[in-house]
Amino acid sequence: MNWSLVQIGLWLLAGVVSFYFSLGNARVWTSISLGFFLVLIGEMIPQAIPFLPGMDIPQVEAMGLIIGTISIMVMTHGFQEYYVFSRTLELEGNKLYVYLATIGVIVGSLVFILINPTPDFDTLRIIKVVSLSNWVFLSLINIDMIRKIYINVKDSPIGKGFLIFMLVFVCIFLWKGSELYIRVYDLDFLAKEYPFRYDFSLLVSNVGNVLASISVGGAFLYLARQLR
Repeated sequence: MNWSLVQIGLWLLAGVVSFYFSLGNARVWTSISLGFFLVLIGEMIPQAIPFLPGMDIPQVEAMGLIIGTISIMVMTHGFQEYYVFSRTLELEGNKLYVYLATIGVIVGSLVFILINPTPDFDTLRIIKVVSLSNWVFLSLINIDMIRKIYINVKDSPIGKGFLIFMLVFVCIFLWKGSELYIRVYDLDFLAKEYPFRYDFSLLVSNVGNVLASISVGGAFLYLARQLR
């Protein structure tokens, strides 16, 4: 089974749904939905490189990893905002500021990559481990944050949507956590010595990726229906 093509297709759908949702709903959803849209970009860049001749340059791969890290930070900020909103019904800023700030961070990251030496294999591996560590840690933070949000909004029509988001981050934790395990222990190089550990971790990562993308799309479709 070609997991890469399946994952690209599913994240493409999830990304389009989440971005469309961010345009058509209140400011409180902007950071959350934009963060999930950035997952699409962060995933498509490294996944698509093998299929795009001439794109396998280190800076492109590094930017894919960095955008992925930015995405989890943006959505984490979004859930923190929603938690405050669910308690106080107060929210600052507007959509344009969120979009501009995110674009600014991405452009700044690109400049940083371009003005520094070309990332070699070891540098890219370090960036990957740092990115995965952020994903794993912030996934756990978001699970707890969303649990608190659900307690505040469980009686509203959108309450069940946050249960789906909790499922999303459980899947993301399995996906990124398995990838982190493979990278930290170099199982991709030691696959012949530890075939079961490598194959099982890779399977959990791929399945977690697919389930996360399906859950993201499902969550936003459910919320869009409830908020009409």
